[in-house]
Amino acid sequence: MSRVRVHNFSVSLDGFATGEGQTEEAPFGHAGSRLHEWFFRTRTFRAMLGQSGGETGVDDAVARTWADGIGAEIMGRNKFGPQRGPWQDHEWKGWWGPNPPFHTPVFVLTHHPRPSVEMAGGTTFHFLDTSPEKALEQAREAAGGLDVRIGGGPQTVREFLAGDLVDHLHVAVVPILLGRGERLWDGLEELEGRFDLVESVTSPAGVTHVTFSR
Repeated sequence: MSRVRVHNFSVSLDGFATGEGQTEEAPFGHAGSRLHEWFFRTRTFRAMLGQSGGETGVDDAVARTWADGIGAEIMGRNKFGPQRGPWQDHEWKGWWGPNPPFHTPVFVLTHHPRPSVEMAGGTTFHFLDTSPEKALEQAREAAGGLDVRIGGGPQTVREFLAGDLVDHLHVAVVPILLGRGERLWDGLEELEGRFDLVESVTSPAGVTHVTFSR
């Protein structure tokens, strides 16, 4: 059976995976880009943008595994966009432009379903009002035997971890303090008991990459 994977999921030293006050201009709220600067500097990220250059090393080595063997993604509505409640703007198609980086079916968990949105490059957003377990069934079917990535945000990852549905977990602990926002680990006491620690390595940027496997 395909695996369920979380990759390159950044958290601050105080456990926050996103900041407070998300808007269209600020996808991560007051955190800005601070949680993800390590990723933005990598050769992998620059290649995703069609650009050359970028840093190699530890951060790039973990970043480039993000898409390997992935056949579908599941994300929460707040990763797709900043709107809340019933959809007011069906023209909104995410922060990623006409050719999002996923290149697979993407299942967006929301209490307000809307018609699917087909994008360039093989990405199609499907909007589901269902449980993590049911969403995973649909994503696995769409993935065609490949793995399913849980893309975020923190509430979605937390729900899949709480349901014991994650097989591979890579968290990037970034040496910043956010003080407010949404935490990843709340309610997940003794989570480490469900996993084997595969690796813990710190990059020159001070980011500690911790990888667990079930």
